[in-house]
Amino acid sequence: MFDGWLLSQIIWLPILGGAAVLAIGERSVTAVRWTAAGVAGAAFALSLALWAGFEPGAGMQFVERLAWVPTFDIHYHLGVDGISMPLVVLTAFATLLVVVAGWRTITYRPAQYMGAFLIMEGIMIGVFAALDAILFYVFWEAMLVPMFLLIGIWGGANRVYATIKFFLYTFLGSVLMLLAFLYLRMQAGSFGILDFQGLELAAGAQTLIFLAFLAAFAVKVPMWPVHTWLPDAHTEAPTGGSVILAAITLKMGAYGFLRFALPIVPGASQDLAWLVIALSLIAIVYIGMVAMAQEDMKRLIAYSSIAHMGFATLGFFVIFQMAAAGVGDGALMALTGGYVQLISHGFISAALFLCVGVLYDRLHTRRIADYGGVANRMPVFATLFVLFAMANAGLPGTSGFVGEFLVILGSYQASFWYAAIAGLTLIVGAAYSLWLVKRVVFGPVANERVDGLQDLEGRELGTLGVLAAAVIGLGLYPAALISVVEPTLVALLEEVSAAPTAAR
Repeated sequence: MFDGWLLSQIIWLPILGGAAVLAIGERSVTAVRWTAAGVAGAAFALSLALWAGFEPGAGMQFVERLAWVPTFDIHYHLGVDGISMPLVVLTAFATLLVVVAGWRTITYRPAQYMGAFLIMEGIMIGVFAALDAILFYVFWEAMLVPMFLLIGIWGGANRVYATIKFFLYTFLGSVLMLLAFLYLRMQAGSFGILDFQGLELAAGAQTLIFLAFLAAFAVKVPMWPVHTWLPDAHTEAPTGGSVILAAITLKMGAYGFLRFALPIVPGASQDLAWLVIALSLIAIVYIGMVAMAQEDMKRLIAYSSIAHMGFATLGFFVIFQMAAAGVGDGALMALTGGYVQLISHGFISAALFLCVGVLYDRLHTRRIADYGGVANRMPVFATLFVLFAMANAGLPGTSGFVGEFLVILGSYQASFWYAAIAGLTLIVGAAYSLWLVKRVVFGPVANERVDGLQDLEGRELGTLGVLAAAVIGLGLYPAALISVVEPTLVALLEEVSAAPTAAR
């Protein structure tokens, strides 16, 4: 059960590197930047080694297990499977981009800024790798601290309000999750997450545990109606904070459903799937329409993130209706599509927020009305911005199409109306994406400030170019991801389907 220390290296290298950056402080901004970039780059390289050494379908791999608090049977227990490993790589990738993107734009306390991101990187990877419930909870809650500071210190005018709202929403839901862990510990005799998955729980207990999980994970996704913290947090957060919020933090809630809700309480997940499906469809359609009414670019992208994450949760829970109808291939299609949507949204949302950051760094405004005709002065930027906007709308050939198409196709086998309502987001998404592009990028130059814009510099072109390659690469060759994750999802479906009838 011990494959080395690779996961610990990926977790603790950025945490210790962040501490080193904080120790350097303001004595040398150049040393801070290069140290942060070196640590983030090394962590990403280690994550690629993790991907290269991973064997699809071989269960938990790179497992580490050490006694932490033996009295209460709490362990430092790590491992990854096909569900968690790509999210580890995505986290390391996004953090490296954030460090590079903030290379020159962050002039106020750059050491604290870079240090906070590096520390948060290690913590977030810990969330995806933890196999002990208490270790998971510690990482889950610890992530709030650096994000709280990033929004509160480097945020906008209403950063205090947004920070407190973000903290309260995410913290209060997690308390119920901790109570569920304590109950499961009494039943399983340990805090091992894999031990939880083998329990046969009564229907009433399953329902209460599922609701506790829903309270924690729905806020993190976020699902309607507990989504209101996200637009405020995005609006006030610095560009790097918005990138990590959208690309990684939101994925933690979806990951929680896959790691905890579906395998641990499959009976309650099946009984209450209708609730999650309803909330997901509301998010897909209603929140998409709310996005169309936004006048701030960040808020528009934030609301679109909520709508797109609704596809992931729809794909995760529509599987129960298809499994009951004996449509196994449709269930796998929807589940796989939901997962691909997580990774795709990580690329697209990061790119869109970085694009907004490029414009904000030049004109210091995010109001759509303050722009117009950007393509006349920034043609390279305009090309990339249009690509990411179209990917956000689900353009075939981009990563945004793959996940949504699989979810819609799979949902159709459960219900025509699920697919029809979900399909509306392709129309709504195209509407607000095209509206954004038209108002910001095309048309005549709107004012003197836009007339003075300069196109992308090398650093900006590098970060956005890498994301463009990722969006197109996953769109044209999704098998690179699906081949890694599908065996684990097949095992999850078999586990859920084989759950004892008595427990349901």
